Amino acid sequence: MFPTDVRRLGARAVRVRVDPGTVEALRGHLAAEPLPGQRELVAGGESVTVLFDGADSATEAERVLGAMAPPEPVAADGPLVEIGVVYDGEDLRAVAEQLGTDEAGVVRMHTDRAWHVGFLGFAPGFAYLRSADAGPEIARRASPRVRVPAGAVGLAGECSAVYPRTSPGGWQLIGRTDAELWSLDRDPPALLVPGTRVRFTAVRERLAVPTAPPPSGATARPERGLLVRETGLQSLVEDLGRPGRAAIGVTRSGAADRGALRQANRLVGNDAGVAGIENAGGGMELVAAGAQVLAVTGADAPLVVESPDGRWRTVERGRPFALDDGDLLEIGPATAGLRVVIAVRGGIDVPPVLGSRSTDTLAHLGPAPIAAGDVLPVGRAPRTVVAEPEAVAAVPDGSSPTVLDVLPGPDAEVFPDGAWAHLLDEQWEVTPNSDRVGVRLAGQPLARADGEVQSQALVPGAIQIPPSGEPVVFVVDHPTTGGYPVLAVVAEHHLDLLAQLPLGSPVRFAATAGPPGGA
Repeated sequence: MFPTDVRRLGARAVRVRVDPGTVEALRGHLAAEPLPGQRELVAGGESVTVLFDGADSATEAERVLGAMAPPEPVAADGPLVEIGVVYDGEDLRAVAEQLGTDEAGVVRMHTDRAWHVGFLGFAPGFAYLRSADAGPEIARRASPRVRVPAGAVGLAGECSAVYPRTSPGGWQLIGRTDAELWSLDRDPPALLVPGTRVRFTAVRERLAVPTAPPPSGATARPERGLLVRETGLQSLVEDLGRPGRAAIGVTRSGAADRGALRQANRLVGNDAGVAGIENAGGGMELVAAGAQVLAVTGADAPLVVESPDGRWRTVERGRPFALDDGDLLEIGPATAGLRVVIAVRGGIDVPPVLGSRSTDTLAHLGPAPIAAGDVLPVGRAPRTVVAEPEAVAAVPDGSSPTVLDVLPGPDAEVFPDGAWAHLLDEQWEVTPNSDRVGVRLAGQPLARADGEVQSQALVPGAIQIPPSGEPVVFVVDHPTTGGYPVLAVVAEHHLDLLAQLPLGSPVRFAATAGPPGGA
């Protein structure tokens, strides 16, 4: 027997759909015997997605995986973790009614079963727990909650889970625990990793769910740095992210326009991955504490430097410039593009989290969003020279449709004939609720079949189609897994352009390959 469902997810990822009982076996096999160029493994409900270092490696792996005999199912043999639960959840009675039993019957069902971690996704440390024992399918809530507290214990489908931190969610909540599912003081930070066995026990005493400490911010007051007077809509510290941690529910994150950060760093003589500032929409003001060298790339916005004695001058994107102590850099409203990128010689020197100084807005990892009054510390200047001025990549101004190249996605069977053509023919509009997680588009809704797909890996540029039929195009802070079908994936060479789409601007998609089968 050989895998019959091996599909590409963009240029660098390959998704293998298998029987749910063999997901962990396949993941374990590929972890022990990685394929050439393999970088990450992301398990899903009925799939394992392999991320590679490039398109050539993914193409070769697609052939190898298609001919690979799937391993036999294996029993979970990891460490046993016992989790005490107070069974007083808001949905306990509703679940009992679904199952035709009483609340005590739900508790017995949950505590009698031996669970194990199938995979992690959605959020850091969020483990989807499965059981080898046959059990009921629990319907998700019709309307997800905006806020589920940390420590909430839930059921959905055939799975159980504990929410590691406060987040939205649509699972049926049956109890709560004080078990610490996610801690940066632990290696790995996730308590529950693939293969771990879990046993729930009912406890009577009231448990206090610990409040997660606030993310480390950039509020220190160094002698040398950048004083923030205004932030605009949103300003974040970003580097090139924290790759290699998708298996524990942590996406890469990092700069949304990676090319702009690399260029800005190059201009001031930094290494490419040094942390800079990503500002949405302009409107930021920075005062130099000590002499500094900066460069601005990304979105187009007027740049004015004012000295303490009132003299002022304009500066240009793509050209390094100096600030003396006390000089003020004013970044006006963006006139084209969305994200202004600012690099400073030496880099923004806030403490790293899991190897990166990036703010992940979905996972709440890294430094807090920049606030007025912060002083951003600047690291030691490198022993390099600043670069010659460079042309900055063109960014969309919203006056005409931005065309993004796309590849076919892996979930064609969920869509009726004509959906691919509809995606390409429609002119979509970027809605105001777009962010670093996803660009949400409005237009004539796409038709799709009823039901969802099992949770599976996502990549930047993946175009999910939720029940509304209006596409969501994932950006750098996307969840590691998702349960809506992916019709297409934005080509890698247009991911930076995706990050620069102004709110309200028109968008079209252009195929770089033929339509997916059946779409």
